[in-house]
Order: sequence, then C-alpha cells, then structure tokens
Amino acid sequence: MEKRMWLTGATLIDGSGGEPLENSGVFIEGKKIMYAGPASSFIVPEGTEVIELHGKTIMPGMIDAHVHIHGPKSLNMAQVALEPSEMQMGRALQDLPKLIQAGFTTVRDVGSHVAVYIRDLMKEGVVKGPRIKTSRHMLSQTGGHADIHMLPSEMNIFTTCDGVDECIKTARTQFREGADFLKVCSTGGVLSEKDDPRWSQFRLDELKAIVYEAESVQSYVAAHAQGTQGILNALMAGVKTIEHGIYIDERGIELMLQQKAVLVPTLSIVHRIIQEGHKFGVPEFGIRKAQLVYQEHIEHMITAHKAGVVIASGTDFCSCAPVEHGGNALELELLVNDVGFTPMEAIVAATRSAAAAMQMSEQIGTIEAGKLADIIVLGVNPLSDIRLLQTNSNIEQVYLEGERLK
Repeated sequence: MEKRMWLTGATLIDGSGGEPLENSGVFIEGKKIMYAGPASSFIVPEGTEVIELHGKTIMPGMIDAHVHIHGPKSLNMAQVALEPSEMQMGRALQDLPKLIQAGFTTVRDVGSHVAVYIRDLMKEGVVKGPRIKTSRHMLSQTGGHADIHMLPSEMNIFTTCDGVDECIKTARTQFREGADFLKVCSTGGVLSEKDDPRWSQFRLDELKAIVYEAESVQSYVAAHAQGTQGILNALMAGVKTIEHGIYIDERGIELMLQQKAVLVPTLSIVHRIIQEGHKFGVPEFGIRKAQLVYQEHIEHMITAHKAGVVIASGTDFCSCAPVEHGGNALELELLVNDVGFTPMEAIVAATRSAAAAMQMSEQIGTIEAGKLADIIVLGVNPLSDIRLLQTNSNIEQVYLEGERLK
C-alpha cells in the first residue's frame, strides 16, 4: 500500500489565486494529492499519517521557470568557458539543497551543459533536489547572445547554428542528448559583450524550423527575447515562452494573448547585477547594459500585466554571487514592488503560471486532486508580506511528490 498522509488545520493557498482556505485538509497517497479542501469534509482512512498544522500555511512548492543549473564561478562567461565542467558540476550539485531549503520544488533550466546529468542522477536516486526540466544548451546564431564573444569560436560552451538545415540538425541533436525542450536566443542580451538586447537574431525561417522540430517530439521552445522585433519573430515562429521580454510592445502583447504564451521577466538578475555586480566581477558592459534597460523593462512588464499576459516567476539565477540559488523568492518581491502584483498574484506567478511556462499545468502548480504532491508548509502567511518567502526558516516543510525533503 502506498503511503498516506493527511495535512490538516493549516490555511491553504492552493496556487489558483482564489481566497485562502482556513482549517484545510490535504490528503496525499503515494506521489499524488487525492483531496484538498475543508478538513471537515473528508473522512481520513485508517492507517494514514496525520500531520497537524494549525497556525501554519500550506501552498504549492514554488517553481523557478528560468534558472541555470551549471555551476559557474562568476558571471564572466569567458571565465565560465575556460573552467573544467567537473568543477561546475560539483557546484551545481550543491545548489540542489539550497533550492529545496528555499521552498523550490521545480526549476526550468534554460541553458546548461551539466543539468541533463544532474536530472538523470536524481531519477536514479543518487542525489535529491528539485525537479529539473532542461533545454541542455542554448541555441544561438553565430555571433549571437549565446556565442561567447570574448573567446575564439571553438571555445564556446553553448551551441551555434546558422541556416535552416543546420538549425534542424542542431535541434534534433539537443533532443538526442536529453533535452526536455529547446531554448533559442532571438535577440542579443545583457551579458553578451558584442551585441545589444535590441538586436534581432535568427531569421524567422530558422526559428520556425526549430519550433517545428520541438513540436514534432511533443515539446516546445523558449526564447531569450529582449528586443521588440526579436520578441515578435519568436512569437510568430510559435515559441511558448518569452524570456525577459524587455522591449515588448503592444503587438507583442497582442500575440502573447492570442497564442497563450507565457512571459518570464527575470527581474531578479538585472536587479542584483545593478545592486551588487561590481562586487563580484560582473563585466562592466553587463552592468552598464543592465542599468540601461531596467526601468524600461519594468514599465513594459507593468503594461503586459495590466493587459492580462500570463507572467511566470523566473530569476535567471545560477551558482555564483550575486545571483546564487537560495534567494530565488526575490522575484516575487520584485513583481509586487516594481510591477504592481498583489502578493497572491506573485504566488500564482511562482506556482500555477510557472507550471504553465513549463507546459506542466496538468501535473504541478496547484494543490488539487490529481496533481503531484509538491507542497511547502510555512510558519508564516506570505500574503501579509511577500518577503517572508525569502527567509528559509519560514519554510518549515517541503514535499516533492509526497516525499518530505525538509
């Protein structure tokens, strides 16, 4: 018989955005939630472990929809490319307990050469940590955002492809090597030296070819897309998520709504680079570009939010300061303070909407019957102050598929 648990008495924030439910009950059997609702409306089967949680808050395990599980020592990509991948694998493994302790039960890795192996080690039971879905490498055109400009091209740790045929083969290769989905760079970026976030990258026919290959294996494409035209190109090609979206315009918002695409702003990395990048070796060009884009980024996110675009929480964090894992709930604070979300909307961004970004809405993101039992128990109510989610001691219990990891 599968293990049964009854979590009872807590205030339930189920991730749907609805009103919290006091004196709730959540019944878990094996890996799944079988009931979530008023405690008084459920008869607990004999032999069930009862966990009393009066005065506590229950909510879905948080999801960071944009991370890099790749263990760099700094945000200087040239240094990252020159360091042994074994060192980076070791650091990345150390990130797993940090994420669990912070209440994150799922992460979407959007570019890493080691995350595939860490994901598979977790499946084998060798290590424990949050569920990982990974794109493996980022795909970039030659000279694009993920082509490390500071080094000779043969030293690039990501993947470049040019022309439709090459894009097709590269997309197929990523899936062959274990990618769960694909990540493309349709614009320049902040941490790439020789391009500009507003510049478009990849032609539309190249992007469409990559999307076609992903959809052929029932997967999808996420696009690093910061400039206006690059966002439009990505959406016209059929990508499911726009990462960053700094210069999104009305047409981009319209397309996102039509296609039910998800926007992942990643405010946290730019915020941290501006605040602390100079202390930790972030290249000067990265700090300068972050300062240049941040206010416009916020303004466009406010517009997108008001228009009804689905916005998911993602940090763009990795292993190194000032963007080390463990502080991933910062994104919720920035959504509230800078973009105007309510605390409940921010929680939805880190649960239901982030699950939608990962194309996993049927499995995770809300606490309801039939979903996987990814649950966190808090000693506080985050609706009173969203910053409470950044204090690990407030996150008292963490369950991943019904297994208690904290």
